[in-house]
Formats: sequence, structure tokens, C-alpha cells
Amino acid sequence: MNVLMFSPGFPAEMPAFTAGLAQAGARVIGLGDQSAAMLPEPARLALAHYVQVDHLWDQQAMIRTVREIDRRFPLDRVECLWEPGVLLAAQLREALELPGLGVEQSRLFRDKELMKQRLDVCGIRTPRHAGATSESEVREAAERIGYPLIVKPVAGAGSADTFRVEDAAALEDMLPKIRHVDDLSVEEFIEGEEYTFDTICAGGRILYYNVAWYRPKPLIGRSLEWISPQTVSLRRQDAPELAVGRKMGAAVIDALGFDTGFTHMEWFLTPSGEAVFGEIAARPPGACSVDLMNFAGDVDTFRGWGEAVVRGEVSGCRERPYNAAVIFKRAHGRGKIRKIEGLQRIVARYRPHIVRIDLLPIGARRRDWKATLLSDGNVIVRHADLAITLEMADRVGTDLQLYAG
Repeated sequence: MNVLMFSPGFPAEMPAFTAGLAQAGARVIGLGDQSAAMLPEPARLALAHYVQVDHLWDQQAMIRTVREIDRRFPLDRVECLWEPGVLLAAQLREALELPGLGVEQSRLFRDKELMKQRLDVCGIRTPRHAGATSESEVREAAERIGYPLIVKPVAGAGSADTFRVEDAAALEDMLPKIRHVDDLSVEEFIEGEEYTFDTICAGGRILYYNVAWYRPKPLIGRSLEWISPQTVSLRRQDAPELAVGRKMGAAVIDALGFDTGFTHMEWFLTPSGEAVFGEIAARPPGACSVDLMNFAGDVDTFRGWGEAVVRGEVSGCRERPYNAAVIFKRAHGRGKIRKIEGLQRIVARYRPHIVRIDLLPIGARRRDWKATLLSDGNVIVRHADLAITLEMADRVGTDLQLYAG
């Protein structure tokens, strides 16, 4: 099978997915705007051929390039796991008449209003919502939906440019902050815990799934710099309290007609036990979440995705031995990292359960915590007992501190 991998070297997880395709038996042809020499080694080693372009976002030029590639290596699939490229990859598939997400279907995964409208028709509980392209439309939607509410980009990722609005006065204060966003979604605020339902599918069948828990809810974690946000991949995927989310997740996959690949859905569990849909993307979760799945299950979901694409199966997935939690750290102060406190104590106390430490080194410049959840580094811990996992994660959050200046 000849598989075209869109942007095999970027973002950071793409080399591992590219390698997963090759390990599953595909001949992988890479297409991106990086030079071959700049590709990370796992991607370089996995590629049978690579084409560098300087027109990655030019649809017509890309179609011409892919047609040239197809003449040399008759393509069976075009794969893209990078959110900005999902629609372009669909356009390339349609131009070559290849299987996978088409243009209209990909829009259901990119446009939060379209996706919720489709799910509304299918009877899936979504927040009350409305699209808006102007300040007046935002105000009108807010009056219909009621406060508190959420305002966010229709095609955004993560919690960027996402705001909780308590009342009309707060709405007026918020509106200048989103004037750079053309298409907005105005939604009912849902009170509850926030989880994921991530899947690897083939032929419309869910072959592997993951439920993770955000601590605290992403909107809070992305609003307060002192917080060390956590994502916890849960060992007990079949926990009774999560059944409503698993059921909803399967219904969403069916309603949107997803066939083969990775999906990342977010959903809310309200205090009354109701599941409410958040959003879904036709890609894996970011921010180390695929690593969490692997650490929780001692599996390789990079390769598992490749197997689903190439062979329609996922091998090696079994009952999970662990909960796994990633804790993202943000330094105090601005400038370069000058001191790290508490790491030796954390390691001495939890050494057998720490599977990764990836902190910025002394002398490195701080990252913009508002621009990337990865912030100034992370620690991943795991344990069979959820309470112990959370206790370790909270200790990393409070006792490990980075200082910049």
C-alpha cells in the first residue's frame, strides 16, 4: 500500500505516526514544506520518498504536485493528522478519487457549528448553540442562549480564543478580544467534569478507545498561569459512570460517518450524570495524550493507527495496567529558566512511577504559556490505583517549581 503522509515531520508527534505507518507495512511517501535534512530521524527512516514543497497551503498547486507523485507511486491513501491540513487532505483525496474523509465530511470535523447541527439532527445532546460572524450576531445569540455562555472560534483547536461570559457586561468587555476571529460559536456553558473519548477506527468500527480526564477543566487551566494542568488517561475505561460518554462517543462516530483513522472527542459529565457533547476532531489529541495512552496500556498507538490504516486492525491493545497522568509545568517569572526546585524530592519519592521528565533546562527561554499547553515542560506518572496517580500528579503540581528571570 502506498500512503501519502501530509507533513510527516511536524507537529512533534507526526514522525512517530509516520513510523507507525511504515511499521504496519505501508510504503510511505512524505509531503511537506520542511527540507528532507530537517526531518526528524524517525520520519526520515520511515519514508520511501519525500517531496518538499513551498506551496503547502496552495490547493491547486498541491493537487498538481500530488498528481505527479501519484504517477510515480500510485497512491492508495492520503493521511493527515494535523488539524490545519485536514480540509486540504480531503481536497487531495477527492482530486485523486481516494478513500477517506471527503471535503464535506471533513468540514463536519472542522466547523463546530456544522458538527453540532448534524448531531442535533441525530438526537445527540449538544450545548445550545449558534454561529456568529459579527458582534451583533454574538449579542443576539447570547440573548437566545442565556448566561453563562462560551464564545469560541468555529474552527479553533484547544482553548485558544475561548471565553466564558457571565453576563451582558462581561460580553461587551470580551468582544474586542475576538475581533480577529471571523467565525464564532456561541454556546451554552455546561457545568461538569470534562473528559475525552479518543478512538482509532477502521471501516467505521472502533478498534481502540481512550477516555481521559482533564484536571482542571481546560478553560480554567488555560486562564490561570499558576495552575499546572493535568490530563489523566484512565485505567478503568469501562467504569459505569463513564458509560454515557462511551455511548455518546460511539453515536457521534456513527452520526458523522467516520471511517478510518484517529478521532479526538471532548465531552462533559454533568453532576446529574448526563453526557453533553463538546467537540470532535478527525485527528489524535495533542499535548502528550497519545504518549499517555501508550504509557497507560504499555502499547504503541502510533503503530496501532498505522495498522488500522493499512490492515484494518489494531494489535496489542489489551486491558490497561495503569492510569497515566501528564502534568504541565509553568515557570514563575519571565525570561530564561534559572532554577528548578523540588524535582529531586519528587523523584526520590515516586521514582518507580515516573515514566518521563521533560522540563526545559536551565538557561532555556520560557515558552508562551497562553500559546502552548506544553508550557515549560511536563512530567508523566502512572499507577494502577487512580487515587495514588492523582496524589502523585498533585504533588508534582504543587512541589515541583520552575523559576525564570
